Amino acid sequence: MGQPLRILQIVPSISLVYGGPSQMVLGLSAALADAGVEVTILTTDANGDTGQLPLDVPLDHPVWQDGYQIRYFRCSPFRRYKFSRHLLSWLAHHANGFDIAHIHALFSPVSTVAATIARRQGLPYILRPLGTLDPADLRKKRYLKQGYAALLEKPNLAGAAAIHFTSLQEAQVSERFGVTTTDLVIPLGVRLPEQGKDGKAAAPLPHRWGIPSDRPLLLFLSRIDPKKGFDLLLPALEQLLAEGVRFHFVLAGANPQDPAYERQIGNRIQTSALAPHTTITGFVTGAAKASLLQAADVFVLPSYYENFGIAVAEAMAAGVPVVISDQVHICGEIEQAKAGWVATCDAAALTTALRTALQNPEERQYRGLQAHTHAATHYSWEAIAQQMIHAYQQIVQTRIRT
Repeated sequence: MGQPLRILQIVPSISLVYGGPSQMVLGLSAALADAGVEVTILTTDANGDTGQLPLDVPLDHPVWQDGYQIRYFRCSPFRRYKFSRHLLSWLAHHANGFDIAHIHALFSPVSTVAATIARRQGLPYILRPLGTLDPADLRKKRYLKQGYAALLEKPNLAGAAAIHFTSLQEAQVSERFGVTTTDLVIPLGVRLPEQGKDGKAAAPLPHRWGIPSDRPLLLFLSRIDPKKGFDLLLPALEQLLAEGVRFHFVLAGANPQDPAYERQIGNRIQTSALAPHTTITGFVTGAAKASLLQAADVFVLPSYYENFGIAVAEAMAAGVPVVISDQVHICGEIEQAKAGWVATCDAAALTTALRTALQNPEERQYRGLQAHTHAATHYSWEAIAQQMIHAYQQIVQTRIRT
């Protein structure tokens, strides 16, 4: 039996405030460790862009959990950029002790420089863009990103052993800035609940929320951000109320990086007909999050662009049928598996999909079961770890042969 693979996972932050795309590195690392891979995560203590204290963690010291090692490094005073020269210095001195680096995020200074260091030291690396190569995302700060890409990210893309996309649609729409890349399409994973919706119930919903149980529960559980399609969702829900469709809407999420927008959405709801039919929980995790997923009848996410949609996969794993836009890049899988309903980014189309979902309990149950089956088959961390290990091994073997 040969020496186990030695893998570096490099990510600007794994704080909960940055959402699922960053947090998935923990799930992947645990699954890789279970499969016998040696995993080290390099990250910073960043914990939000403004106001929040850094993560309370040991710095430049191994922290062991779930079979893998994390090394946290002090983030620069400009926490918005999640930069750490200490992390990069450590990488420059220890790169030759690893077989491959898996770098998460583009247009992030620490990831950009990490890829440059890996390339110069001959350490093969995989880049995961986290949706940053989507044309819709590139339109934000367009000219700054064009310059950044031309100077820094284009060479990193060209030198990468592979680009890790989490859906085929993400790979198809992503910009490469004229570079030919080797694409690796492997989805993100989710922790599957021990029991489905017909099994042992999760913790009951907290009484403080006052969520009624006599009508379908429609759940939004994601970052509260303009790209999530609130300009479609809220008018659709108001239209359904006007038609007499019964439901209770739960808005679960936050945006510590843009609290003003979060307040705007909250005020919009509280001053509309939705107010008595809506519960706003704020950010949830752990047992509270599990209880919401267990109680939900329909999950909704009408995003304008979503390279994967980890929250969608989590809902599916819990057996909840989903209503999503056709810009959530696993929409094709949802349609093929009959795991929910897909609408265009249009309020009328979303209204139609939600109406169908909320008024057909038997169809909801069927699609919820389909959703759980699809998630268990395709989004389990065990299955994804095996795909990733195969990709790592191929890259390492190619390097040895050349």
